[in-house]
Amino acid sequence: MDAIEPLLRRPISIYNLEKEKGILEFIFQVKGKGTSLLANRKVGEKLDILGPLGYGTFKVKDYPKVAIIGGGIGIFPLYELAKELKQQTTTNVQVYLGFRNKDLITLEKEFKEVSDELIITTDDGSYGISGFAINELKKDCQDQAPDKIFACGPLPMLKAVQAFAKENNIPCEISLEQKMACGIGVCLGCAVKTAKSPQDAPEYWHVCKAGPVFNATDVEI
Repeated sequence: MDAIEPLLRRPISIYNLEKEKGILEFIFQVKGKGTSLLANRKVGEKLDILGPLGYGTFKVKDYPKVAIIGGGIGIFPLYELAKELKQQTTTNVQVYLGFRNKDLITLEKEFKEVSDELIITTDDGSYGISGFAINELKKDCQDQAPDKIFACGPLPMLKAVQAFAKENNIPCEISLEQKMACGIGVCLGCAVKTAKSPQDAPEYWHVCKAGPVFNATDVEI
């Protein structure tokens, strides 16, 4: 964009990719000056985009059963993941989406089309199941645990998913939502501690370069 302020770019995940049609789509929530400027761009205007950044992407292959869990704006990159997994014909895709309330629910129809079962929860009980998405995942895992869990969302949710996956020995990948100022590993603002680094000499990865997707057992969040 032409504006000098805000100076830094805004990290936004890819929502939908259709290579054959040349379509690349993003969804974002207007929260401040940067996203407000983006939201007011007109059809036909050009945007300067830097990306894709990092090396971490969800590992898509043929699993018998997977669970995808997301919360808030963290659900957007999970749609492309679910779509790719459904192309693997033997995959059973269970999707769990959590929102604060009914007014914030998005992409319900789209996720239904790319999942075998969609569970929606709201914190206040205004739509779907009252409570947190992680609670519904835990209930379903009592009958049959998935072969893999994929997660993206707010940090408290990711911590809960990470702990649950570790306790039950379920392979899990998480996409972190740290704020990224530069996007190329220079500012060091999106550092995350590695799980196996010594306490007296901690080691860090930078989400914009090594991520944003990590194995849940590799990072401390």
